[in-house]
Amino acid sequence: MVHWLRHETGGLLLLCALAIALLLVLIIKVRLEPFISLLVSGLALALAAGLPVSQIVGTPLSSKTSLLETGFGGILGHIAPIIGLGTILGAILEASGGADVLTRRLLEVFGEKRAPLVMGLVGLIFGVPVFFDIGIFVLAPLVYITARRGGRSLVLYAMPMLCGLSVTHAFLPPHPGPVAASGLLGVSLGWLIIMGLACGVPAFLVAGIAWGTWIGNRVQAQVPEDYAAAEKEARPEPPLALVALIILVPLVLILLATFGDVWWKGSSVLPLLTFVGTPAVALTVAVLLASYLLGIRRGIPAKELSDLATRSLRPVGMLLLVVGGGAFFGAVIAATGVGKALATTMADAGLPLIVLAYLISCGLRLAQGSATVAIVTTGGIVAPLLQGEHHSQAHLALIAVAISAGSIIASHVNDGGFWIVSRYFNLSVRDTLKTWTVLETILSIVGFTTAATLSTFI
Repeated sequence: MVHWLRHETGGLLLLCALAIALLLVLIIKVRLEPFISLLVSGLALALAAGLPVSQIVGTPLSSKTSLLETGFGGILGHIAPIIGLGTILGAILEASGGADVLTRRLLEVFGEKRAPLVMGLVGLIFGVPVFFDIGIFVLAPLVYITARRGGRSLVLYAMPMLCGLSVTHAFLPPHPGPVAASGLLGVSLGWLIIMGLACGVPAFLVAGIAWGTWIGNRVQAQVPEDYAAAEKEARPEPPLALVALIILVPLVLILLATFGDVWWKGSSVLPLLTFVGTPAVALTVAVLLASYLLGIRRGIPAKELSDLATRSLRPVGMLLLVVGGGAFFGAVIAATGVGKALATTMADAGLPLIVLAYLISCGLRLAQGSATVAIVTTGGIVAPLLQGEHHSQAHLALIAVAISAGSIIASHVNDGGFWIVSRYFNLSVRDTLKTWTVLETILSIVGFTTAATLSTFI
């Protein structure tokens, strides 16, 4: 029995399934922190699979080559500076009032009749440097103001905005899920930006604009009375061009570095592009620009900017630990041989890798609620299946998008985002399920369908 579990395909798959089941029980039933749950599940799988203790945790003298240290360290070295810098950039843009000026200018261009589209674009643009929940906190008052002016249901304006935020959160760096998928699958952030936009924009139009408008005319929700005062708050506004510049700078630098090797191969400019287009360097440039142009130049003292950065980074610690725990869990899966067993089973079933990745991510999302946990766990399972294969960067990016799409499907009561949406937009649980949950499901399905379709041509 022990030999079967540790060396046969069926046994290895059973061990993997039991480890995932343990992970879900610890998160859902025991309510243990996801980071600790991932660590416990990974250690349990490693021991059950018969891996040597020295391989799992190292020796008393050295642990540099252990699964525990390399699993955590490999991914955190890649994502920690990106997530940290992205968080600070978002905090500076939030404090500067960039969302206010962006909303007002877009309303001037498109007109009040197209306000739902405007709110969607605000969510899509401002969501690039700002985390999902922070985006809701910042943009909710703007949605309230627009809903009062239009005299329509809050849902009509909230759903497109939420969809824009969700698209960037799921598919684009510097958000934790896409960055983690990039590190786990070995895909450049430049290609992830290209494929994230290629799959995310159509999904945004279908879920946020088409569905959001349709359901917004059928579900009524009023602006919460508690937030009536938000309309009267005046915030200094930077120029729109400046806000757009700071948001676009890191994206453009990363893309130039990604494709510079093709466009300017052998050129003396290429090393410079490679340097400034490294994600951590590109985001550092953007943070420095934002600190000076939106902060110091507009009268915000350096001490206040430092305090703002410190406050914004406080929630990031547990997030990084969750991603590191997921990477360790994936490293254990690779070391046990479960990945090869799963690849054999998948080949026998004729199931494409991109479909398998999406289905695993969907299952994990539905079971435990966290998109980040779904992405890092799925990435850990799928990464070993890529070993020995010769996938292009574009195809790897589409697999990462499929995983990200699965991680947002059917947001319901076990997802913290579900309750944030319900509270901020004055929705009952039933109405939140009818609006937000369906929106996320449409967004997931359209995003995955687009990725799967593109993968047949790449």
